[in-house]
Amino acid sequence: MMTKDTLENRCFDEINIGDTASIKRTLTVRDVQLFATVSGDVNPTHLDLELVKQLGAKELSAHSMWLGAQISGLLGNELPGPGTVYAGQDLEFHAPLAIGEEITISITAREKFAETRKVTFDCLGVNARGETIMSGIARVIAPHTRIIMDRPDAAKVSIQSHDRFDSFVQRCGKLPPVAVAVVHPCDESSLGAALEAARENLIEPILVGPLDRLRAVAEEFGFDLGGVRVEDVPHSHAAAFRAVELVRLGEAAALMKGSLHTDELMAEVVNRQTGLRTERRITHAFLMDVPTYHKPLIVTDAAINIAPDLDCKRDICQNAIDLARVLGIVQPKVAIICAVEGINSRMVCTTDAASLCKMADRGQITGAILDGPLALDNAISTEAARIKKIDSLVAGDPDILVVPDLAAGNILAKQLTFMSNADGAGIVLGARVPIILTSRADNRRAKLASCAVACLMASAVLTHDASKVGG
Repeated sequence: MMTKDTLENRCFDEINIGDTASIKRTLTVRDVQLFATVSGDVNPTHLDLELVKQLGAKELSAHSMWLGAQISGLLGNELPGPGTVYAGQDLEFHAPLAIGEEITISITAREKFAETRKVTFDCLGVNARGETIMSGIARVIAPHTRIIMDRPDAAKVSIQSHDRFDSFVQRCGKLPPVAVAVVHPCDESSLGAALEAARENLIEPILVGPLDRLRAVAEEFGFDLGGVRVEDVPHSHAAAFRAVELVRLGEAAALMKGSLHTDELMAEVVNRQTGLRTERRITHAFLMDVPTYHKPLIVTDAAINIAPDLDCKRDICQNAIDLARVLGIVQPKVAIICAVEGINSRMVCTTDAASLCKMADRGQITGAILDGPLALDNAISTEAARIKKIDSLVAGDPDILVVPDLAAGNILAKQLTFMSNADGAGIVLGARVPIILTSRADNRRAKLASCAVACLMASAVLTHDASKVGG
């Protein structure tokens, strides 16, 4: 008997005229990208989401290759099933199919030819409104031998796609833009990022820097400063001081690093008299969109705390958990990463990991499931954890990776970025407001995502209710 984990075919003699099978599918961005990868079809009306928005669903292609593949899959998996040879198809596409639209695809046996074992099927595709998207016929050579086999795991097929940050940007569209003090944005990268985030209605930038330099950069690169508030200060030190002051005065709800060194900005943030300290240690996190991982991944701390002790790691964990909850992860899974998964008294990171897990048990860290020490392989891979006989609710499915020190975190984040084609949105946590850390090497997606994450966090702080933002 066929189960959800097996495939079983129907031989030619077992197929009757009128036999039918159907599936429901929803066209996703990932589907379109995968077909572009294997076919070379890079039609911008398929792949450019901004163009898709401008054109509207009525102008979208019917994505005929995708629809044809659904027919092929139905024939090969269900009726007749494994062993089917696809001989041809004649399909017509009657209406456009939009990304996110569900379609019911059905096949019905129409004719049989015993001498060749060929079977002709009527094919039909109907959307959720009952409109016919596709119709036609498909011809196959039906199998003559019974086959029962394990169902292949299609989820193991992956492509280099980047769409996980989009949801954060879209959620910000439902919120008012956040006033952000942009500290010394005196180069193309930082000024352009701030102005683009403003065009996306994520932020209301307050540019803090020398007015003459800001105007020169804007003129050189064609940026429009019209309507943008500028705080004219003489140099980067003054810009950092004034930006922090704007937060204390309630005129800005977030900071964004421009073309000054991180240490220069953070020196003003952590100043005990005039800074933005809270009871928490200030920490850093990268929100990573890793194409080969199944969900967004937070890596912390990769930029602020060089060699954190146990108390600092507690705040690193809690800050990252609070970030994850704002992003909508109700109970984040936290993997405390070390070189090994066993506790070794000569490796402080392993004893720290065990202590952090016990802190979570005792309520000193809240809102998440912690496990550690875990090596990176069994933290990320369920199979690696199984082989090493690690029984864990976190292994294979973490939302947060807490690394042992800054060097490890920085190397991991940059390896994911430059060797695994990941995007990383940098954010500083634990201050009175979120601080956006972007790099000149960041692409557009990462910069916008950094702004979006900060806006979601700032909105959570302003409402004093992270659950309303995180949901």
